[in-house]
Amino acid sequence: MGDRVLEKLVRETTMEIKNAEGLHMRPAMKFIDLASRFDCKITVHNGPHEADGKSIMQMSMLEATCGTRLQVRAEGTDADQALEALRDLVEVQMFGEPPP
Repeated sequence: MGDRVLEKLVRETTMEIKNAEGLHMRPAMKFIDLASRFDCKITVHNGPHEADGKSIMQMSMLEATCGTRLQVRAEGTDADQALEALRDLVEVQMFGEPPP
């Protein structure tokens, strides 16, 4: 058997916070709960601020209000599926909260 080199799948996208109250504690927990279902590493950027997408402490420090565009990066074999699910939560379901 030869050596197999496994390439790490890396994907990035931008997601806009569309719910009226922004990324407060309840939406942040929903994001983390969903992100934690995936094996890939998820990193979220809001300008100079960076957070582990699976850490409530870090996500709560992003200061993302309605209209904020977050840069989300996923690294791992299920990166595509993770970003698709997170985009649905953030932009379509709006964390189950009302729009502005």
